Amino acid sequence: MSAAIERIVVQATPQDKEAIAAKAKALDLPISELMRRGAFAYRADETDAELSALADAARSAAERAGEAIDDALAFIEASNQRIATMEAEAKAARPAQRKAA
Repeated sequence: MSAAIERIVVQATPQDKEAIAAKAKALDLPISELMRRGAFAYRADETDAELSALADAARSAAERAGEAIDDALAFIEASNQRIATMEAEAKAARPAQRKAA
């Protein structure tokens, strides 16, 4: 194996740097080796297809969630209307009950 003679600077947030360093330590690798392996393992086409499938699944889930929320809100509104009707009927029946007593 030839000695590394080129340097590549990678900017990262402090949190990312800490996570990368922890992963390298857990794998007992130098950070540079971990980064090299990660770069060589990266396949843009596969990743893009996976991300696209994930985005489609998320979009579908969001649409289903929106529909479920709409259904729940419609159910709640119908329930509120039923309650209001029952309360109005009970209120209207009270004076008749008082007169009968």
